[in-house]
Amino acid sequence: MNITDSWKENDAHYCFHHLVSSCDKRIRSVVSSSLMYIFMMGCITVTVGGNLVVIISITHFHQLHTPTNFLILSLAVADCLLGLMVMPFSMIRSVETCWYFGNTFCKIHTSCDMMLCTCSILHLCIIAIDRYYAVCDPLHYVTKMTGQVTGVFLAIIWSVSLFLSFGLVFSEVNLEGIAEYVNSISCDGYCSLIQNKVWGIVAPTVAFFIPAFVMVGIYVKIFAIAERHVKVARIPDKVPTVSNSKLKKNNERKAAKTLGIVMGIFLFCWLPFFITTVVDPFLNFSTPSVLFDTALWLGYFNSTFNPIIYAFFYTWFREALKLMLSLRILSMRHAIFPLGKETI
Repeated sequence: MNITDSWKENDAHYCFHHLVSSCDKRIRSVVSSSLMYIFMMGCITVTVGGNLVVIISITHFHQLHTPTNFLILSLAVADCLLGLMVMPFSMIRSVETCWYFGNTFCKIHTSCDMMLCTCSILHLCIIAIDRYYAVCDPLHYVTKMTGQVTGVFLAIIWSVSLFLSFGLVFSEVNLEGIAEYVNSISCDGYCSLIQNKVWGIVAPTVAFFIPAFVMVGIYVKIFAIAERHVKVARIPDKVPTVSNSKLKKNNERKAAKTLGIVMGIFLFCWLPFFITTVVDPFLNFSTPSVLFDTALWLGYFNSTFNPIIYAFFYTWFREALKLMLSLRILSMRHAIFPLGKETI
């Protein structure tokens, strides 16, 4: 058998051989399946492990208890849950090309998938807003981004994600008008979110396009302000002290650079999936399942990349990771160590 995936001709393969209504099963070579499992398991491990480091760091070290870091903590919880509750089952479905866990759990899995991905995206949007006020309006930042305001933002994020995903999947409003098509492809072993033209636009708009538009606008604004301040800082008589000017300039450049990287990775990971989701109903659902699957996993990788971004830009993340790996964190019940006051 070739290393590449192939359909076995002259020999029918099904997800459930004892069921007449079983879906066809795509047969992969052992090498291909093994490589896919290894790669996906690696991604799941990094996603769960990296986000756990963020969760433990922020909850354990008191000097990290800031509104910004609570947003990052909530984001890490969403990404970690995605790695624990969603990605393992998606991995089996992707490799085996069959869903073995029943129709009820299919709906639960699909809802959790949609909820946690939406939740992660909305967190990135709110974090961008938080950084906008920190960089562009630092004098009023403390009064605008308080713990109470952060709590309201988090309640909105999780509520919108929960009601949008579970409400959509369990009400089946996304299937209105396409019942004939759904019945034609329904079989035991199939689990995928199908959306009509209306919800194929509405859901991606709420979950991705609006947050992405806000994030791009904020990044452009922060970048423009940072560049303007850098130019002003070069004029000695307009700056109180050289050291303060240099520090402010470096902080603003770091904010612009970090948000640019976050934004770039975010668009790279999620844009293909949501474009495919919007376009597919208008193409009579002719998008190949392999393309959908690839785009979905690319979106998952955004949750994998988030803690890696922290590792590059946050000293506190690297220090906390060292303490965990050395097990010294176990002897630090009221842990305080020189983390500084880093922000994006």
